[in-house]
Amino acid sequence: MQITMLKAKLHRATVTRSELGYEGSCAIDSAILDLSGIREYEQIQIYNINNGARFTTYAIRAEAGSGLFSVNGAAARLACPGDLIIVCAYAVLGQQEAGQHKPTLVYFNEKNEVLCSASSIPVQSA
Repeated sequence: MQITMLKAKLHRATVTRSELGYEGSCAIDSAILDLSGIREYEQIQIYNINNGARFTTYAIRAEAGSGLFSVNGAAARLACPGDLIIVCAYAVLGQQEAGQHKPTLVYFNEKNEVLCSASSIPVQSA
């Protein structure tokens, strides 16, 4: 049996650009992709905190150190500059591998500077 697990999460990144006329994808600062383990052309899910939109696209590299998060193509209608987003990538793992898997979680400030990274989410209390 296989299970789909969270591979990487970019939490509360700010959209810096949206380009309707650009070939579809989401351009993300290359340094952030490297830190998170998200590969160029890998499928990603984007969850827009501002409007609730949830959509699938793929990651492409943007200039390292730029802080760029550009939502492109048709997805540009679902996220505007200034919107807060969560970007997730998933992996399909076998049961044994899934039992030892830890995701890479990256948290941002309002300038898309990395605040911290982690490998687990704290338990939510009642």
